Amino acid sequence: MHFLKKHHLSFKNAFAGLFWALKTQQNFRIHVLLACVALVLSIILKISRGEFAVVIMTIAFGLGTEMVNTSIEEMTDLITIEWRKEAKIAKDVAAGMMLTTAFGAIGVSLIIFLPRLLVLFGF
Repeated sequence: MHFLKKHHLSFKNAFAGLFWALKTQQNFRIHVLLACVALVLSIILKISRGEFAVVIMTIAFGLGTEMVNTSIEEMTDLITIEWRKEAKIAKDVAAGMMLTTAFGAIGVSLIIFLPRLLVLFGF
């Protein structure tokens, strides 16, 4: 019973973090919107199951990366509110991680969606 109670609390805290990100982080909301667009396109364009799995994993990776980026930024601000080179590096590297993930998501989107969209629009 203790095992279930412990995991219940873990899920409760995880959902609290997810809802906080949705409520307070504009970039996270943009990523969720783009994820919805990708899911709708996946259905409309009737992509394969394998491609759909890649889209789902790309979405999960992108949203997770955005949350890690936000966590690093918040933790850095907790540690110091003054400008410090090390804090800037931590924030810049976290933002670079998110940018790298976004470039990967764009690549996945181009590979999976672009050929179908070109055919759909007669190119």
